[in-house]
Amino acid sequence: MTTEQRTIAFVIYPGLTPLDIVGPLQVLAGLAAFVPEYRVAVVAANTEKMPSDSGLLLAAEYTFDEVPDPFIVVVPGGMTPTLAAMTDERLLRYLRESASGAHLMTSVCTGALLLGAAGLLEGRRATTHWMFVTVLAALGATPARERWVQDGPVLTAAGVAAGIDMALHLAQQLEGEEVARRIQTMIEYDPEPPLGSIDWSTVDIPGYTPVLEQTMREALGEHPELLEKLVARLPRG
Repeated sequence: MTTEQRTIAFVIYPGLTPLDIVGPLQVLAGLAAFVPEYRVAVVAANTEKMPSDSGLLLAAEYTFDEVPDPFIVVVPGGMTPTLAAMTDERLLRYLRESASGAHLMTSVCTGALLLGAAGLLEGRRATTHWMFVTVLAALGATPARERWVQDGPVLTAAGVAAGIDMALHLAQQLEGEEVARRIQTMIEYDPEPPLGSIDWSTVDIPGYTPVLEQTMREALGEHPELLEKLVARLPRG
C-alpha cells in the first residue's frame, strides 16, 4: 500500500455476520474503483480462515500490524462471538490505536459494542442493532434509534443492512453526491422488500430480552463485571 492512498480498513474476527462487512465493503470498494486515492483492506489478528455466523469462511488480506494507520476503520457486528470479542484485547488495542489518527471510526450493527468496549463511544451519540441499542448506555454512549449516527470522528450504523446505507452516506461525505450515486447505481441498490417497510410500532422489543440475556451470559460468563453492566441496560417490559 502506498502512503498516498487512504486506506479503509475492514476489521474481521471469528463469528461475525457476513453482510455487516460485505455490504459496506462492496460500496467502498466501488469508491476505491472510482477514486484511486482510496484503497480497501480487510484486516484481522491473522490471515487464517475464520468462521462467520452463516457458514461462510472469511480470511483477512492483512494483519493488524500491516495496516497500522488506516484512514477509516469499519467494524462489523454479530451475536455471541461479537459480545465475546468485547474482551479481545488485541482487537480492542487495534481499534484504540487506529482511532488516534483515523479520520473516522465506523461500525455496523453490534460492531458498535466493540467500539464502545475500546472506549471510543464515551460521551457520543451512537446506534446499533435495535435489540442492543439500550446497551450502548452501559458503554458511555447516548443511544439513538437512527439508521446511522455520526458524532465527531465516530459513525455508527444500525443493524446489518443499514451498513450499506451508512457506507453510501460515507462515500457521499468523502467524495460528493455524484460519486455516491454512481456507486449506488453500480451495485443496483434500489431495495423493494416484498413485505414492505418494518412497522416498528408492532415489534415487541422487551420480548427479546430473555434471548439477549442468555446470549450475553454465554459470551461473557467469564467476565461478570462487564456482563452485569450490559445486562442491566436490557429493555424490560
